[in-house]
Amino acid sequence: MSVRRCTRAACPNAAVATLTYVYADQTAVIGPLATAAEPHTYDLCVEHAQRLSVPQGWNVIRLAIDTGASEPSRDDLLALADAVREAGRPSRREPEPPGPPGLRSVPPRD
Repeated sequence: MSVRRCTRAACPNAAVATLTYVYADQTAVIGPLATAAEPHTYDLCVEHAQRLSVPQGWNVIRLAIDTGASEPSRDDLLALADAVREAGRPSRREPEPPGPPGLRSVPPRD
């Protein structure tokens, strides 16, 4: 596995963290290095991960980062990816009964 470098301009250091912006929530999330480089995420070295600043009014969520790890943490990343996928899924609804749309039969009362 090749070592990924920090994505900050002219930084030669190895990346140890991945930064993701959640624009809708005005939040930046810094966590363990992702297993693969992804679009719209930024790999950061220790120094840049610690010095990150965000626009006024934004929040920063810092997940534990193992700066001594030679490879990214798969467990943390997979759990985060599963949570993001689950949040993006449409909610399950009861299937509509046959008949004209929007009309449902009401069960008789006892």
